[in-house]
Amino acid sequence: MLVSRCVVPFSLGTFIKHLPISKRTTFCPYRIRPKTITTTRILCSSYFETLDSHQKEQIHLYVDTLLEWNQRMNLTAVKEVKEVMERHIEDSLAIIPPIRNSHLSHCSPSSSNNLCLVDVGSGAGLPGLVLAIACPGQNLGQALCFREKFDVAVARAVAEMRVLAEYCLPLVCVGGLFVAAKGHDPEVEVRNAEKAIQILGASVLQLCPVESHSPYGQRTAIVCLKTNPTPRKYPRDPGTPEKTPL
Repeated sequence: MLVSRCVVPFSLGTFIKHLPISKRTTFCPYRIRPKTITTTRILCSSYFETLDSHQKEQIHLYVDTLLEWNQRMNLTAVKEVKEVMERHIEDSLAIIPPIRNSHLSHCSPSSSNNLCLVDVGSGAGLPGLVLAIACPGQNLGQALCFREKFDVAVARAVAEMRVLAEYCLPLVCVGGLFVAAKGHDPEVEVRNAEKAIQILGASVLQLCPVESHSPYGQRTAIVCLKTNPTPRKYPRDPGTPEKTPL
């Protein structure tokens, strides 16, 4: 898997105007404010309904853009608005509470107002663009080096945990979080990945069951805490983590 890097300067308040429409983006940094999602929202029947009118408008614009360009290139197997909302939007929003709660509990409180988040394997912008809408932060500028520069790395539907950890953890700063969105029963996959995660300088913090407000049932957010720098030899050359996982 080749993880390309795309850093686009934009204001998150108007980011939708800068959606890359000519090629897929697989590496997208964002600034988010986790405190804009409160723990009381976990109790809501729909995460989307907790957003304000402007955020909902941005989500709808993103969904329309996704489906429009999906007719020209294969961005998602989902073809209908209702299914995109259920399968992609709600699932993406559902990982915000685990990110927020884990960061507030285990990371520096001084950094919680404005986190720098990277979405690895973003593809059509999921979950990164949805998180950027729900938790708008400051403008993003050009960055010269990404290694260990991010407070949070997220990934959804990219690869198995050992491979995912090797691509994501080198991007996370010490004291930061790596959050992988997985299915309802990831325990075996996590156990198999524990050694790799440790080699890369992190440990599994918690497995957070997340009730997806869609017909697809419960999901799990796997939260890892970065405690030590990742050895410089990681990540290995593209394709190697898949062929010979740690």
